[in-house]
Amino acid sequence: MIAQLYRLHIERRDADRNMARFYALSIEETLLGQTCLVRRWGRIGTTGRTVQHSFDTEGEAVELFLKLLRAKRVRGYQPRSAYPTRRSDPVWVTGQPLG
Repeated sequence: MIAQLYRLHIERRDADRNMARFYALSIEETLLGQTCLVRRWGRIGTTGRTVQHSFDTEGEAVELFLKLLRAKRVRGYQPRSAYPTRRSDPVWVTGQPLG
């Protein structure tokens, strides 16, 4: 059983380079009671790619979680709230733009 909830969503944006990326991490428990780290990444507005790593202990998963977080922060990823939103930005629900 996982003692604590681990979830993270960070982004890297650079309008000059047409870059808008997201990176998401979470530690979850499988139906069989195994601990897994789920990584998702891709261009903002897309489904992206997903990879799942399985571990025997929560501590091992947390270790990789923190290692990946440090690596992404060095590359310029920031929490989603660090980027201002504009009223003209479209809102996406189930892949369809609204407005």
